This record gives sequence, structure tokens and C-alpha cells, in this order.
Amino acid sequence: MRKSRFLLCQCALACSLLLAACGNLWGKSPLIAAAPTIISLAPSLTPFQPEGFTPAPADTPVPLSSQDQPTQPPQPTLTPVPASLWISPAVPETLRQFALASGLPSVETPDAATERLEINNQQSTIDNQPASVWIYALVAPFPTLTDGVSMADIQSTWAGTPSGAFAGRYLWIDKPTLAAFSALWGAPASGAVRVASADQLVDSVWADRPAWAIIPFEALDPRWKVLSVDGQSPIHNDFEPAAYPLKIIFSLQPSSFSLPATNRDPNKLTVLAMTGVTALVRATADRMESHGILYPGEEIRSVLRAADLTHVSNEISFDANCPKPEPWTESLRFCSDPRYIALLQDIGVDIVELSGNHLLDYGPADLLNTLDMYDQLGWKYFAGGRDLQSSLQPALEENHGNRLAFIGCNFAGPADDWATDNRPGSAPCNLDDMAAEITRLRSQGYLPIMTFQYSEYYQPNPTPEEQADFRRMAEAGAVIVSGSQAHEPASMELDNGSFIHYGPGNLFFDQMFSLETTQSFVDRHVFYDGKYIGTELLTYIIEDYARPRQMTPAERTQFLQRIFTVAGW
Repeated sequence: MRKSRFLLCQCALACSLLLAACGNLWGKSPLIAAAPTIISLAPSLTPFQPEGFTPAPADTPVPLSSQDQPTQPPQPTLTPVPASLWISPAVPETLRQFALASGLPSVETPDAATERLEINNQQSTIDNQPASVWIYALVAPFPTLTDGVSMADIQSTWAGTPSGAFAGRYLWIDKPTLAAFSALWGAPASGAVRVASADQLVDSVWADRPAWAIIPFEALDPRWKVLSVDGQSPIHNDFEPAAYPLKIIFSLQPSSFSLPATNRDPNKLTVLAMTGVTALVRATADRMESHGILYPGEEIRSVLRAADLTHVSNEISFDANCPKPEPWTESLRFCSDPRYIALLQDIGVDIVELSGNHLLDYGPADLLNTLDMYDQLGWKYFAGGRDLQSSLQPALEENHGNRLAFIGCNFAGPADDWATDNRPGSAPCNLDDMAAEITRLRSQGYLPIMTFQYSEYYQPNPTPEEQADFRRMAEAGAVIVSGSQAHEPASMELDNGSFIHYGPGNLFFDQMFSLETTQSFVDRHVFYDGKYIGTELLTYIIEDYARPRQMTPAERTQFLQRIFTVAGW
């Protein structure tokens, strides 16, 4: 009964709602005037439930025990890789030692290293990592007649098809240098090279003459002659690394320290040109009057000016009242017109030797005035001076970090040319004192250069007394010992790292009575980073009583063969 009544009520309500809606649609007044009651048809938020229904209890999360908690996978512990360094076998010993000084432990294989020092010849830097341009020198024993070769000759020898001056001679090399150039050129042909340790290389090559070798620039010493390659020589001031084929670039990747930029820094290189006798008198002076004061130096000036320092031994004082030169006079009383100093300026003189024995031919006043002229030009002088004490003082010169000390004396006399306590002149020779002074200078970091006005013999070989005295100065510490007395060029020798030349010959003098007195050396001594590393011999012939010109290849070969033979080479 209750259910029937409920359904009846629901039907009546639905009918009334329908009638109201229809009245609105037809525009007629509704049958029921009262406002309709709006009943929401939306479902109730509480759904209908039958009587006696009991809802199930809500789920309540049960806490897990610590044993039931899910576990995260263990995170790996990152162990830092210790820094280490691998150095390629191609790296030269000097660069290797520099890298080891960084303190990084070295390892045997590149894969085990965090940093690698190795060849990269493509560019000077790699991803902004530091790199070193390493210069190598092509060398031969010092008494070698060949002066230069082409790069094609080197590579053809390497490839097993030799050409050039050393055709048929293998190329000497040490192990790192072999590895370096093998990386660039491929392995050498069988029999093309011979390997020696760096400390035995120079002796091995000397024993195998004629022979040649490739060495790092820093391995140069006076026993080597540096050969030019395609006209480029690393001991020249005009050297252009970009045009030089014997170079290798080493890089450090990644880097914790900087590498040296190069093993040949031009700011550490000093070239000294040393010459023989200068005497602007007689026929030489006559030619200067006829052809111009600069005439004698026109062909040699570029070589002398290219040196960082140029030395002359000017044996004659300037005299404002000097008589007109007489080419054929038999007088040995000499002076020079002060105008002639322009010649010395033009060839780039920096240092004047005063060991000559004609300084006082026209009296002390001329020498004092000459020294005033040198002072005004800023030139340094040695082996003579305003009095005895000043004549014994060395001329100290520092160039590109190389400290040179020039010292010399007049061994030959005469006594009235020597300086005294109250007279200018040349320095007398007391060899005990000279040796002690050379040793003192060497202990202070100077490289001493000792010159002699020794007795003149007009022969290329030294006397036993001359040899003993020159060697004594070398043993005291002089890196160069040179005889400025020689009108005929003399032989030379290498003595425990020192270069002894018993006489370069004339530079500007009129002695044309023999071929030998017209022949002349200019010694180009090379210093690097505080060391004497070698000498290059330039050769000249004096023409027209005044003017040196470069020897032809045939003249040079004949001349050097004679001098080297006398030297016992």
C-alpha cells in the first residue's frame, strides 16, 4: 500500500510539470496559476540505499615493518682518477724533462694517462691547449766542406734513394728524433739511418766522417757545423721558422701546465762577428780617397751589420793631421784620417780591440783622441786604454741575456806601445793575471772572449809556444781565443768546448803580395741562453788593396781544405 501511494504521487507530479511546459510552448496561460515549484532532477549526493544496508568499512593503510620497506638500488661510488702523464717516445729529452718537472707521475701507455704529451704537427695550438714548436738542426762535424743541402736530399736519403752531397752516407739520429720524424715521414728505409744515444752522437758522427745528423737545436755545441736546409739556418738572425722544414709541434692534451713555446727563442740568441786586422793606411787609405770612404766595406757590410755585435781590431789611431796616404811607402809609421771612422760606423762596429802595436805611432795624444771618438759613438773597447789599469779592464757586453766579456793583450810588443800608469797604450800580456781574470769572469756568469796580438809568423800553423798560450786561456775558461795579429789566416782547434782560432787574417789592409794575405775569415760566433753553441766560418778575398768579397765555392773549398788539413782534421 505504501509503495502504491508513492508511485501515484510521483505520477501526479510529473503530469503537472508536463502541462506547465506545454502551456509555455503554445503561448497560453498555464492551467495552474501558481508559480511552479522547481525540483532538481540531479542525482542525490547520497545514493538511495535499501533499508538494513550497512556500508563496508573504509580501507585503512597498514604500516610496513622495516623489513618490508622497499630498498633503493645502491648508487656507485665515483673514485677520482689520479692525474698522470704519458710522454710520447718522440718527445726530445729536454722537453721530456720539462714535463716531468711538473710533478705528474708518468705512465707507460696513453690510455692510462689523464694527460698526453705527443706530436701534433697540424697547428701550434689544439683546442687552446699549449704546444711547443721544436726546431731541429741538420749538422755535420765542424771541419765539413758542405755548407747546406736541400730538403729533397734529406727525404730522398730517408726514403732509400739518396742524393746530394751526402749521397751514400746514412743519416745519424738519436731514438726520440727517429721516432719524431718517423711519425712525419714514415719509417726510414733499411740502412738509411744509424742510431746513437744523444751523449754519444757527436763522437760517433766525427768518427764516421763525412757524415751528417739531425739533432734538436738545444743539443748544438761547438763541435758541430750547422748546415742550412733550403737556405735556412737556425743559427742565423734572419731565420724564419715558418719556412724551415725541420720542425715538429708537440702538444699537451689536456693541460695542467704550460709548455715552453719553442726551443729556439730569438730573444736568447746572440751572433758575434769577429774579424782580423784593420789598418786604414797606405793603399787601403788611398782607395778610400779615390772611391769613397765606404768603398772597402761595400760587399761585406751586410754580413757584419746582420750580427748582433761586430768586433774589429783597429790597429791605427786617428790623427787630424795625418799625412796624405802613400800607397807604396815603406814606412811602418801609421795613422788614419778621422774621416775614416765612417767606414767602421757603416759596417756596424760595436766593439774595438786595441791590442795593435801601431796605436802610438804618432804619439799618445792621437790615441786619447781616438778613445774620445769611440766613447762619443758608444763603442766599447778593450786590450788597451788610457792607462795601464784601464787597458786591462774587460769590455762587458750583455745581449739577449748572453753576458760576454772581451779581454786581450799585446804579446808581441814593442814595449813602447804598451800602456803604463801615466800613458795610454795597448795592454801588456801577463798570462798568469789574464788566466786569473778569465776564471773570475767565468765564475760571475760571463762568457770570456780572449784575443792576442801575438807574434806574426805568416804561416797557417801555430808555433808550439803560441799553441800552449792560447790553450791556457781556453783552459782558464775563455770560450773563444782569437789571434788578432795574423795577416795570413791560420788554423783553428776545438778545446773542451772552446774555439781557438790562431788568426782570422786581414779585414781591411793592403797586403796583396800573396794569395794567403788576401784570404780572410769572419768568425760568426753564436751564443744561446748563456752558452756558446758554435761558430760559422765565413770566407773572403781582399781585392783592390782594400775590399773583401765573398769567396766563390771553388775558392772556399780550396781554402778550407788547406786550413782543416793544417789543423789535423
